[in-house]
Amino acid sequence: MQSGVLVANSPTLFDRLGAQKPDALLQLIALCNADPRPDKIDVGVGVYKDSAGNTPILRAVKKAEAILLETQETKSYLGSQGDARFVELIKPIAFGEGASGDDRIVGVQTPGGCGALRLGAELIVAADPDARIFVGQPTWPNHGPLIECAGVRMVNHPYYDNQSHAILFDEMMSALGEGRPGDLVLVHGCCHNPTGADLSLDQWRALADIVSRRGLIPFVDLAYQGLGHGLEADAEGTRLVVEAADQALVAHSNDKNFGIYRERTGSLFIKASSKAAAGTVMSNLLGLARTMWSMPPDHGAAVVRIVLDDADLRADWRSELDEMCARIRSLRARLAAYDERLAYIGDQNGMFSMLPLSPEQVLAVREKDGIYMAGSGRFNVVGLSDDNVDRFAAAVVREMDG
Repeated sequence: MQSGVLVANSPTLFDRLGAQKPDALLQLIALCNADPRPDKIDVGVGVYKDSAGNTPILRAVKKAEAILLETQETKSYLGSQGDARFVELIKPIAFGEGASGDDRIVGVQTPGGCGALRLGAELIVAADPDARIFVGQPTWPNHGPLIECAGVRMVNHPYYDNQSHAILFDEMMSALGEGRPGDLVLVHGCCHNPTGADLSLDQWRALADIVSRRGLIPFVDLAYQGLGHGLEADAEGTRLVVEAADQALVAHSNDKNFGIYRERTGSLFIKASSKAAAGTVMSNLLGLARTMWSMPPDHGAAVVRIVLDDADLRADWRSELDEMCARIRSLRARLAAYDERLAYIGDQNGMFSMLPLSPEQVLAVREKDGIYMAGSGRFNVVGLSDDNVDRFAAAVVREMDG
């Protein structure tokens, strides 16, 4: 460039960019939307659906929104911590009632579980630029981009075999046995995404033991609490490893268990080694949040706060959440009973499981039957309606028969 004159053929800023690979799930959604078949089945997108195939707004949420509309007096900023009362109310749900007064655990509101994961990763790198985190495979596809983008080095290890439908627990523990003090371990708190295969309580205890013995730091992604076996049961593993660890991170989401997906409502909690250390952690969380989103969105957290602060609304939410959980378990039971090769689905938890189908077989059920799922064979169990479970199972079994 010469004195303000653009030299011919020199690349401008955005000409230097390379095209990015489209997100596979978003592509799948677009393909499904474009399919004109009225009986198509979408088990790719990860949202709860009722027996009619709709994603409802929960009764308690609608009532809380009405209260918010009538009582909210300002749209002023809340600050980088977000809704402090919301965070205070989520803390015992994630950690148990005894954690309410634990001043080693601090938290902030985040834009969904994704925001919590990314903020946690940024905090890790701020504390240790050379940090590494052990991650079981397969895992949620966005875990890698969210965490690695911050600069945390991922160390992959086996977790699940899709052909035998078994957790590779010995291989996992062997890998963690190589961990150094201060290494992190990414753990799905419940309802493992994409496999649905959760650790047993005995396996959680063994994990807590190795975390304690080797000085590892758990980073728990608790995104589906209440949709596996219930609100308390789904947090048991998280509580075991957090209690065993000197330090821990927990990314919590309310998008799923309150059905407020588009409101992006989450929180990040850090357990520090002392009250003083927790104060330092909190100052860093606020500083990092300020540079990322400044203030988190308010609406979802305000709704959750209103529900949890009102005994009647809280009870109604718990009742509807239990109904959602029961529907998922019922669908799993129907699939498991259809064919013995699908029996494993009944023993798994949450919204997702993986089918032992090749990408070619997944494409075949898409083309022949209008069934849309990820190429890995991951499908959303509760994406099925009551009247298409058998048709879905029949198509899957047909492909398994070859």
